[in-house]
Amino acid sequence: MNHQAMWTTSGLPMRLVLTALACLVAPTIVADDADEPQPVDTERKPLFTLMPDYPKIARRDRIEGEVQVCFDITRGGRTRRIAVRKSTNRIFEKPAIRAVRASTYVPLPDDAAVSGIKACRTFRFTLEPTVVESES
Repeated sequence: MNHQAMWTTSGLPMRLVLTALACLVAPTIVADDADEPQPVDTERKPLFTLMPDYPKIARRDRIEGEVQVCFDITRGGRTRRIAVRKSTNRIFEKPAIRAVRASTYVPLPDDAAVSGIKACRTFRFTLEPTVVESES
């Protein structure tokens, strides 16, 4: 048996193959530094949520639909980088974007880290009245 064949895999040196495999299974080590901001719950709590207006043309033409809007939330609780992710009808996109832009979230404390995860809201535009149960 050729000794060189034992030490190579598909023409690559065995050391390179083993190093690549070690990188795939090596755990990620993160230093626990007390000076760094601590991560917070990725679920930011709404402070003020505006519901979008039903477009008059859509109501007149009896059009229903759904829009999913994704956005970032700043440390101060404002929304930014608002974008439509999914939409069943473009007529509902502008009202949904305006509603997200006007909504606010609870600001983060100074020692908390911003998660960097986008938040998303789905608005359903239906002509049937929706019953909302109050928590009394």
